[in-house]
Amino acid sequence: MFSVGFQTLLYKEMLRFWKVATQTVAAPVLTAMLYLLIFGHVLEGHVNVRGVNYTAFLIPGLVMMSVLQNAFANSSSSLIQSKITGNLVFILLPPLSHWEILSAYVLASVARGLTVGAGVFIATVWFAKLSFAAPLWILAFALLGAAILGTMGVIAGIWAEKFDQLAAFQNFLIMPATFLSGVFYSIHSLPPFWLTVSHFNPFFYMIDGFRHGFFGQSDVSPWTSLAIVSAFFAVLAGIAINLLKRGYNLRH
Repeated sequence: MFSVGFQTLLYKEMLRFWKVATQTVAAPVLTAMLYLLIFGHVLEGHVNVRGVNYTAFLIPGLVMMSVLQNAFANSSSSLIQSKITGNLVFILLPPLSHWEILSAYVLASVARGLTVGAGVFIATVWFAKLSFAAPLWILAFALLGAAILGTMGVIAGIWAEKFDQLAAFQNFLIMPATFLSGVFYSIHSLPPFWLTVSHFNPFFYMIDGFRHGFFGQSDVSPWTSLAIVSAFFAVLAGIAINLLKRGYNLRH
């Protein structure tokens, strides 16, 4: 069903992040714990979101933020390193279809994102009592969110020619979109202008739908969020496949 080339590329990408798990998994878990300790300590007792105490509200947001950021980091860093070191040719030469290349990178990104997310959840769940109102929503948005950011990582890795450009993509697009998506707050606490702007941020729907799986309540219907997130993934996958077909920034 799957070609040997696809399996080899997927294995290589999985092994790539797992061999340095201290850096790729443990470090993001520690960072998320620091966010929880700082924001939870400062705002616990002062902020109550839809009847949910702030620490409990914050944990799903931190888990999803970790999933998204690490899924993006996996595919984007792998591609830019392959381009700079010159070994990208060994991925382009084998008879791999464009879908197989994209799928291998995205699946490995999903694996890393979910691994880090699970680590963050295990490390932080002891700080607050969480319910699991709709576990399928949790799984659906975690998988889709990781796949979206993995695909964005492929696009960024193809577009960038050096680490500075990749850092700019992450610092000026991924990070702002993540932090302005409701990780640390409910968007209904925002002024009207920023509330409207938040509804144009796809990351908001990923996190809001994911949080709905825990509390059974959200700022937007989870079905609406699922439709928007799915459409966003389809658009990004189409862009990534088009770039791979054209060999944009890959064949020099």
